Amino acid sequence: MRYIFILLLFSGSLFGQKNITTASDATAPLHALQPDYPTPYGAPSSLTIQKTIDRVFAYLEKATPDRFVDNTTGAEVKTYNSNAIFSKGDFRPISYEWGVTYSGMLALSEVTGDTKYKNYVFNRLNLINSGVPEAIKIPSDQSHVLKGLVHPRALDDIGAMGMAVIKAKKAGFSTDMSYITKRASDFILKEEHRLPDRTLVRIRPLQNTMWLDDVYMSIPALLQLGEYEEAVFQFNAYRKRMYNSTLNIYMHGYLVDATEHPEFHWGRANGWALLTNCELLEYLPANHPARPEILAQLKNHLKGLMALQDGTGFWHQLLDKNDSYLETSCTAIYTYVMAKGINKGWLDPKTYGPAAILGWNAVNTKVNEKGQVEGTCVGTGLAWDPAFYYHRPISPYAAHGYGPVLLAGAAMLDLVKQYNYQINDSAVHLK
Repeated sequence: MRYIFILLLFSGSLFGQKNITTASDATAPLHALQPDYPTPYGAPSSLTIQKTIDRVFAYLEKATPDRFVDNTTGAEVKTYNSNAIFSKGDFRPISYEWGVTYSGMLALSEVTGDTKYKNYVFNRLNLINSGVPEAIKIPSDQSHVLKGLVHPRALDDIGAMGMAVIKAKKAGFSTDMSYITKRASDFILKEEHRLPDRTLVRIRPLQNTMWLDDVYMSIPALLQLGEYEEAVFQFNAYRKRMYNSTLNIYMHGYLVDATEHPEFHWGRANGWALLTNCELLEYLPANHPARPEILAQLKNHLKGLMALQDGTGFWHQLLDKNDSYLETSCTAIYTYVMAKGINKGWLDPKTYGPAAILGWNAVNTKVNEKGQVEGTCVGTGLAWDPAFYYHRPISPYAAHGYGPVLLAGAAMLDLVKQYNYQINDSAVHLK
């Protein structure tokens, strides 16, 4: 009896089911019993999605700086100088993470028709641009808050921001930020480190290290700049080295000169690769010869990811390690790409819609009443040991969570307007 009791305890903790019934199939329709879902199950409505998005928006409108102030006095600065800093806020409006956030805001404005989202972007870009003429004059060895943007030292500094500026211009932003877009073009195409075959690499933490993150830090900007062949080349260069075609997921890091390549399948890095794949399909010319292969890669990657989706709807920090924590930002990115792919006609709504809905329902549980996104892994470098990934902190101030949630919300709004998903025979199906 003692062993049976231990087994029951173990089973309950392993599978999480609490709604055990004593009824038999002869006395009750057991198939119709309410499951013990850990996150809400079923298709969301446009109204509930919009409410979540607007909580996030309201928080970001207050928490993102909207002016320059003096570092010493706190007084507003009218003319940018090396002592100017952004006004008090929770985020930096010039980071690569905020390039993703701007992209999400612009997507929301397009889907909803509400200009408040793109006005958020335009206002912050105007603030940044107001400081650029003076920032350019400051010597490159002197620190100031716009230094990374005018004197970039890594793709993180300029790629996603350059992308966001061009997307904003396409959405009606009239301010001339050609210096920034030219700076992005020059850095990506001429200044960043490369292998002899021209594959982009980093020199940290070790010489000639490939980070999967860099497909997003470079390729979306290249697409907006019209550098289509370079964008396709870089995507394939990373895919050939870092994609595990057995698991259908990517490793996070690749050391070019190593003979062995330990694989750690970090969730958000796979998100950057998947998001980049989506950007390629959206912005490559319709007749580009690489499109069929890129679409096939999207489906192959999603095949691997869908096989690893947790029963909660989330994905794990290390995708194939179920004892690693459930992570919000990667879940939001995967949700966005599946919903976007359905909306664009690249993916079958019957196959991918339920997984996207489950992902959104999971993400929705991590948007708190303040509009903060919880459960997001903080900024993460590269490692060749599991402990590094398992124990990265999470924080509602991790900027990486906000853009993905906004993008996912925009795509889900579009999805539920176009398609009718309902509970059919106890499961979510396209009606």
